[in-house]
Amino acid sequence: MSLKRLECGSAANGPLAEGCEHCMEGAKMVLLITGKCDTGCFYCPVSFEKKGLDVIYANEKRVFDMEGIFGEAVSMDATGTGITGGDPLEECERTARAIEGLKGRFGKGHHIHLYTSTMDPVKVRTLAEAGLDEIRFHPPVRMWTRMEETALKDIVGIPGLDVGLEVPALPDRERELDALLVYAESVGVRFVNLNELEFSESNWDMMGDMGYGLKDELSSAVEGSEGLALRLIKRHRRLPVHFCSSSFKDGVQLRRRLIRRANHIARDYDIVTEDGTLLKGVLYAEDLAAAEALLSVSYDVPAGLMHADPDRKRLEVASWVLERLAAELPYECFIVEEYPTADRLEVERMPLRRRDVLKTG
Repeated sequence: MSLKRLECGSAANGPLAEGCEHCMEGAKMVLLITGKCDTGCFYCPVSFEKKGLDVIYANEKRVFDMEGIFGEAVSMDATGTGITGGDPLEECERTARAIEGLKGRFGKGHHIHLYTSTMDPVKVRTLAEAGLDEIRFHPPVRMWTRMEETALKDIVGIPGLDVGLEVPALPDRERELDALLVYAESVGVRFVNLNELEFSESNWDMMGDMGYGLKDELSSAVEGSEGLALRLIKRHRRLPVHFCSSSFKDGVQLRRRLIRRANHIARDYDIVTEDGTLLKGVLYAEDLAAAEALLSVSYDVPAGLMHADPDRKRLEVASWVLERLAAELPYECFIVEEYPTADRLEVERMPLRRRDVLKTG
């Protein structure tokens, strides 16, 4: 198998895992089933709002039941789900229920892969019987040269389950990673994913503790991680190895998921940008019904071009309409760009000035 360069610096020497194919299309929901994990990886990038906590998130939305999970999957028309943590096997029964629920709601074709550090054949078999399609093990660094002490060899043989490894390419652990890949091939592991190591808010102390540095000023990737991954891909040509770059996760995978969700949830008045954000007009009013009536009766704005959001005390209006009317309205008006995610994170806002402001400004 020869090295093939993919988008944004990623690379592979063979076919990708099926879960990766769904991720590349932005079609996979990310389900953090729990933030609990006792592995203690120094490079763990999980955010402080999730790390170590028994919480559930579907993409960016905190959820509390299967209906909440289903709702997020529907909102992005997900073709599959990636279950992550923490460690999902810390809550094996909950994870099995989630797998069964997703398969029951969206059908057997809804592909589900899972990340875990726990090599427990009994738990893994339970998840496989629930409908899990693919599992990616993340053994701690101390085990990379001692994999024969784990149960990986037994797990590889579980029927109907694609078994792979997914670990970061630690730039100072070439010998250990090399041994890990040799063992993976010897026991019939289906694939190995090497992720570009990244700094995050929760692992930033790596820079001082481990002596790692930034790859460049434009990314959070660690210097030397990409080079090591590419050497390993070339060295292990008989084992399907995929290097997933930091820029690929943001520039391709996340962007396509945002675009997919934006196109699925956008209202008639929303404009979907090329980055997957939504542009809309927004006016703030204490009495939203009165504001909506004013636009409808006095300015003939169709009902389909505006929507009241009482939680935010705002009326959303087609941007091209509000730009035309803002100077005549007795409200604070803006053009807003925001993510299509459940948290509706705002990217930018541009004020539209009222006539009284224009006169006195």
